[in-house]
Amino acid sequence: MSAADASVKAVRWQDGELYLLDQTLLPDKIVVERQTSATQARESIRQLKVRGAPAIGIAGAYGLVLALRDKVHLDQEHFIKEMRQQADYLEAARPTGVNLRWALRRMVQRGLALTGADPQDIHAELLAEAMRIDAEDRRLCRSIGEAGKPLIKPGMGILTHCNAGWLATSEWGTATAPMYLAHRDGVDFRVYADETRPLLQGARLTAWELLQAGIDVTLICDNMAATMMAQGNIDLVITGADRVAANGDAANKIGTLGVAILARHFHIPFYVAIPYSTIDPDAASGEDIPIEERAPQEVTCWGNHRTAPEAVKVRNPAFDVTPNDLITGIITERGILRSPYNESLRLHYPAGATS
Repeated sequence: MSAADASVKAVRWQDGELYLLDQTLLPDKIVVERQTSATQARESIRQLKVRGAPAIGIAGAYGLVLALRDKVHLDQEHFIKEMRQQADYLEAARPTGVNLRWALRRMVQRGLALTGADPQDIHAELLAEAMRIDAEDRRLCRSIGEAGKPLIKPGMGILTHCNAGWLATSEWGTATAPMYLAHRDGVDFRVYADETRPLLQGARLTAWELLQAGIDVTLICDNMAATMMAQGNIDLVITGADRVAANGDAANKIGTLGVAILARHFHIPFYVAIPYSTIDPDAASGEDIPIEERAPQEVTCWGNHRTAPEAVKVRNPAFDVTPNDLITGIITERGILRSPYNESLRLHYPAGATS
């Protein structure tokens, strides 16, 4: 199985239907679910059946198409009203990753641009826009891979946290894209994947997909990263991100901040890989990024088995923010951006810029 195996894509639109790979069942089972309503698509996003900022954005775009499929009989005014409402409904599924908001607002703007068009024609154009978002993400991932590939040298040990691979995007991933391309070119390196508690995206997803691609991957517990660094096993860290503020602060899966602090202590370069859709110019800094707090059961249980006392208090923030001064560079489809990030981000991504 390759990194671009279409049969198990995270998000797939085929024959007028939306299909999502249920990532909560990986690696034990590969189950692809057809989405029959906006409610189901929203729940699939909320329940992490589909996850990873770019993939969520793509799923949200197709979800809006699905939501409006039975609304084309409405007059234009009511169809547009329904489009706005359904976009807001889908956007509320996950608050931290900006790609969902970005994709849905791009869809709404496209619909609003078709003044005077019949709702059936608007709906057809919304589907075309969702497909453009999907195809654009594939191009972005490949360009991110090309930009980051030179960082990977023979014999390196590379640490990654959570999953920013093809399961989180349309193809190749963000953090993993340089790895896939370096592997394709015959570069010999090893990946260390943090298991990523509490939902084990590193163990269940990253380790699984890298193994499918034939990449040398070693799974470690989150609390082993410091020891691996101290022993000289780690030469480079690459993670993804769910939202990057205008000053370069980056929100990613909980635990990323700790990895960045460790990397600074051990003088190891720490990179974040993102497409432009993950940049939020409206967030001045990480303080403006909302952090999703998830259910206590994710922490107190191991599958269906409870591992903590019934009455214990629980905190379960799903993300943390890595300050820009801990980030060596931001790998984008336009190259690797360097500090000061408020300047490099503004230079490469002025307001309204696209890929």
